[in-house]
Amino acid sequence: MKYLSTTLLNHLYEQTESQLNNAISEWQQLPAEFFSAQPGAGQWGAAQCLEHLNSYGRYYLPAIEKALSQRNASSPSLRFESGWLGNYFYKLMLPEPDGRPKKKMKSPKDHRPAIQLNTVQVLGEFISQLEKLEQLITASHGHDLNRVKVPVSIAPFIKLKLGDVFLFYTAHIRRHLLQAERAMQAAGYRPLNANPVKENTSATAS
Repeated sequence: MKYLSTTLLNHLYEQTESQLNNAISEWQQLPAEFFSAQPGAGQWGAAQCLEHLNSYGRYYLPAIEKALSQRNASSPSLRFESGWLGNYFYKLMLPEPDGRPKKKMKSPKDHRPAIQLNTVQVLGEFISQLEKLEQLITASHGHDLNRVKVPVSIAPFIKLKLGDVFLFYTAHIRRHLLQAERAMQAAGYRPLNANPVKENTSATAS
């Protein structure tokens, strides 16, 4: 896939901003019971979904920031071309039209959340991570999304293009926000917005 770099970054920023606004304006106001409730035996509640995302953010946000700091910011790319592995990871994260995952995957041991969690703390960290993600997306406008490389968490010796990391990382966030919303709806939650984590599917490819 080929993308206009600015269009792609703007798209991902807007998507993150929508998720951030929803987390602050609506989710922060909800009773903790919605986040701790599990929809079924062995199934994650919303707090566990968010803690799973936080665990990845603790790795990827510093890794992206470090990668950006190591590259000259004077030569941004007009276009970004996704690599085959990065595109594979990205598509693996994308949900079906009904919001459910195309393929269920077992979470790595290091990213499996505890059953008992402090929901206020978990949500607060998630919000902080979304704010940091927005900062990194903004900073990336001055960089070449093809040349900046970020090591992946499951195999740090493998480095992906920054554009690919942004694509699959943000898709991973959306995947588990949809899961969190389903878990809360099973507990009686009804979102104010008909689909607060719906991705803007306007064309970003060229």
